[in-house]
This record gives sequence, structure tokens and C-alpha cells, in this order.
Amino acid sequence: MLRSLYSGISGLRSHQTMLDVTGNNIANVNTVGFKASSVVFEDSLSQLVGNPGIPGDQVGGRNPAQVGLGVQVAGVRTNFAQGSAQNTGRGGDLMIGGEGFFAVRSGGDVLYTRAGAFSFDGTGKMVTADGAIVQGWAAQNGVVNTGQTPGNIVLPQEAISPAKATTSATVTGNLPSTAKPGDAIVRDVTVYDAQGTGSTLSLTFTRTATGWTVSEPTSGATGTLSFTDGKQTGAGLTLTAGAVTVDLTAVTGYADLSTAAFTGQDGAAAGTLKSYSITSDGSVVGTFSNGRTQTLAKIALATFANPEGLEKAGGTSYRTTVNSGAAQIGEAGKAGFGTLGSGTLEMSNVDLSQEFTNLIVAQRGFQANARVITTSDEVLQELTQLKR
Repeated sequence: MLRSLYSGISGLRSHQTMLDVTGNNIANVNTVGFKASSVVFEDSLSQLVGNPGIPGDQVGGRNPAQVGLGVQVAGVRTNFAQGSAQNTGRGGDLMIGGEGFFAVRSGGDVLYTRAGAFSFDGTGKMVTADGAIVQGWAAQNGVVNTGQTPGNIVLPQEAISPAKATTSATVTGNLPSTAKPGDAIVRDVTVYDAQGTGSTLSLTFTRTATGWTVSEPTSGATGTLSFTDGKQTGAGLTLTAGAVTVDLTAVTGYADLSTAAFTGQDGAAAGTLKSYSITSDGSVVGTFSNGRTQTLAKIALATFANPEGLEKAGGTSYRTTVNSGAAQIGEAGKAGFGTLGSGTLEMSNVDLSQEFTNLIVAQRGFQANARVITTSDEVLQELTQLKR
């Protein structure tokens, strides 16, 4: 039988594979985190029909004469170039800017994906759209130990921000130098003990002939403020009222303005979890009813020595192979790992113009190889008709 007949068959098979890959790329043009693939062809084994000759003094050498036996698929490569960003506004939607994959656990397998459409299920676990659990590190008292093995990320709905006793408070603003001696200004702030019980810390500013006196009636603490050209004389006043140190060094004494007030204190009552946000380094930060924020967990990222060696596992996920190398786990923003964008998803990196061009190339290649087969058939038909 003619070699060209089988070469044409191999061409049909190979270009059919190219059509299959291109069709799959086009089908996933809107799949979040999808990475396009491309087919690499190579020629099959060539048959030697003429041996090479050694050059001599009186005769030149001869090159080998070979006839190719067709084409085959050398491999299907995955293009891991960055896809375009799509803003969604959802806090659980994440996009990796740069290198890395999200690690997710599905049953007993750890898979890797670029699709960051996450949410929290009824038990508080962070999951993908198909239920795989996102991996990372849980925080203990707001501190994340990334040296541990990553586990399931769980948002503790019952999380409580513990109470914190007030140890310092700050007063800023202006005491009017035009006030008359004996005039008093009272300023209050709520402070907390270690149990989170609130009480009122009250400061009374009384005008004197030379400045102001400051008193706190509960503890009996007192102090004086004197000003030169509106600024406190000396280093400024710090008043110790029981367990609370009140910083008054920023208080000024210009004319007319009466704006002195407490601008902060470092205590808080206990609070419950109200909402969460995710930062660019993958930290899941909870916001509590007492106004405080605290890190609850951190999302892990994975990189590979050879990402193209990963095996597609369905659901826009990949699993490791002997040629991808083991996963290197780390934090977003660190060397070798990309950063995370919240409220954004990475779309498919399929280039439709390129894919439709590939369709034309594959179709024409298929047609050309089909023509080789029909031509070979006509030659065989001529051979069979030599004897009539």
C-alpha cells in the first residue's frame, strides 16, 4: 500500500485533535480562570530509502534519503498567561495578579486553581463554586503562623473580639485664652476595664490667671496647663487618672477657639463579628461590632517549577504530576507569588481571533490531508486497472 495513504490518515487524526482543542478553548471563552491550550505537531518516524555515503578522494559523500511516514501530536500545551480582570464587587471574588494558584481540597485530593469565585458555606468554610474547600492558615488571636501546614479556611461566625482595658487616652484641640478666670470646660470619654465594662472618664478644665488647671474627680488627679504664644510651656502635660494615662501634649491655648476634646482611647468592649474583607496579601480580616478589626485567617498560594506539567482535573482545577514538581506553598505578595485583588475575577485568557484562525488552519489542514487520501486512492485504482 502507498505510504502517502497512511500519512494522510495521520494528518486527519492530528488535525482532528487540533480541532478538538480549539473547540474546547472557544467553549470556555467565558470560564473564570480558564487557560487556553494549543497543539504541537511533530513528524513521525521517517523511512530510510538511501543510505548516506562517505566522501572520498574521487567521489563526494551522499546524504541519507528518507521518506516521512506522517505527522503526530507531540503534545498539548497550556498557556498560563494572565487573563483579563473583571470587577464583580463581591468580597469573596479574588484574582491572583502574577504567579500562583489557589490550593483547594476536594475530598482527599488537594487541587490547584486560578478561579477565585469563593464564598462561605453554612458551616463557615470558604469554598469554590463546586464545593472544594480553600486552603490557608487560621489565625490565633490575630496572629497567623504561615510555617504550619495549610488547612481549611473557616470563618468563625461566633468569633468574638475580646474586651481591652483602656490604658491611654488623648486630648487635642484648643482652650481659649480669652476665657475668664473661673470658667470651666468639661470633656468626657467612655473608657473600659478588662471585662469590657464602660465608665466615664471626665476632665474639668478651669481657667486661672496664669493658665488652666485640669482635674479628674474620680481618681483625684490634677495638673496645670500654661501656654506661651498659644503653645504649651515645656514638654506638655500628661495626666495619670487611675489606670488611664491621658496625653494632653497636643492641646493649644490660642484665643477664642474652644475645641479641646478627647480624640481617642485604646480600650474596647467585647464585640461580635459583623463583616469581613480580604487584603492583597490574602489576610481575611474581620470587622467587629466594637469597631475593632482582627485577622482571622490567611489564604495560601502555590507555585510550581513547571506549571505546564500540571494535569487538568476538571472544574478549572489542576493536580500535580511527576513533571510539574511539588507545590511550593507561600503567601501572596512574597517573592515568587502574586498579589490578590478582592472584588475581581480573572477571566479566560482565550483569544478568540487566534482561535478562529486556528479553526481555519485546522480545517484546511484536514481538507489537504483528505485530498492526499483521495489522490492515493486514485493511484491505487489505476494500479488495479492495469490488468483488464
